[in-house]
Amino acid sequence: MTLELDHVGIGEEPGAALPVVSAVAAPGHPGVVAVETEQAPVLASLVAGGRMQPETGRLLLDGHEDAAAVRRTFALVDTPGVAEPFPVMTVKQIVREELAFAAQRPSRDHVDTVLEELGLRHWADTPVQRVPTAVRVQLLVELALLRDGVTGVVVTAPERHGGIVEEWFAVLRDVSRRGVTVVLVTSKAAAATVEALLETIPTTETEGPDDAALSDGTEPGLPSGPSVTAESATVPTEATP
Repeated sequence: MTLELDHVGIGEEPGAALPVVSAVAAPGHPGVVAVETEQAPVLASLVAGGRMQPETGRLLLDGHEDAAAVRRTFALVDTPGVAEPFPVMTVKQIVREELAFAAQRPSRDHVDTVLEELGLRHWADTPVQRVPTAVRVQLLVELALLRDGVTGVVVTAPERHGGIVEEWFAVLRDVSRRGVTVVLVTSKAAAATVEALLETIPTTETEGPDDAALSDGTEPGLPSGPSVTAESATVPTEATP
């Protein structure tokens, strides 16, 4: 599944809300959108995730314009004001909430299982604002992939939480290798580092389905748990448009 931002933008120069940007993301090779200012990363993420129509350019999924399909298959991850957990929420609270959003029963045992699978159990009671950026990225991306039909993620500005670019990008690189389409929206400074790292990634290194961690035998993710009805679900981190 390939997602292309083909010269998308919002507003007119100078001072466009989203200057014209282009990027291509495919399994095994993350796409990078480099933008500045406070508002542009959110707008770029909304456009890349099919939640907002650009004023110029096109958003293409496997060569076709289909915003509805992009919305179904791509999750926004850590997008300010849209898909961002409250800073004081603990890691286990976020897992519980996201399990419910993914229509999986958020029981204590299932929360523990997810944390164990991710190797994050020792962070369970830590507020998310206090975990390293690489851990935050891993947590939120993996939880987004638990949602039914999600095979791509748009990750917004992880550099705003600090940390070393190489460390949190390694998480995204590894997720991409599992067959997930990853779009990274980040600052120009962080993007320069990421682009240098991307040059070291062979275009044929994407793992096959037998190598990926699968949620239900068909999609990349963690083991799925019992279903839960929409009525019993808690509020998701991605706000309803």
